[in-house]
Amino acid sequence: MTTQKVIVGAAIILNGRVLAGERSDPPAAAGRWEFPGGKVEPGESELDALVRECDEELGVTIEVGERIGGDVVMANGRATLKVWTAALRDGTPQAREHAELRWLAADELDSVPWLPADAPIVAALRPLLS
Repeated sequence: MTTQKVIVGAAIILNGRVLAGERSDPPAAAGRWEFPGGKVEPGESELDALVRECDEELGVTIEVGERIGGDVVMANGRATLKVWTAALRDGTPQAREHAELRWLAADELDSVPWLPADAPIVAALRPLLS
């Protein structure tokens, strides 16, 4: 039996806008947008993974807030996406692993093609940005 992977994501909010990143790989996901984050490593808590991933991907320190949306099943049921709101504590986000980063206001959320797993989180996030 394989253990289900947990993928964590950060909806980093600053001045009424949320940070989104454009995937550059794998090819099937390239050009689609997501919330920064990644896999929880064995022995690591979900929140520790989220802080680590934001440091690695963006070069920033975040303060994790509330969970947003529900668990999103992805990868044919082999992984679950969990997203939290977050605030920047230190640093300016840099696109280390993304093709591009954008700060999106509530009325700009539909201006990028989101990855399917991130789409339900976008809907839950919209009221927090207005």
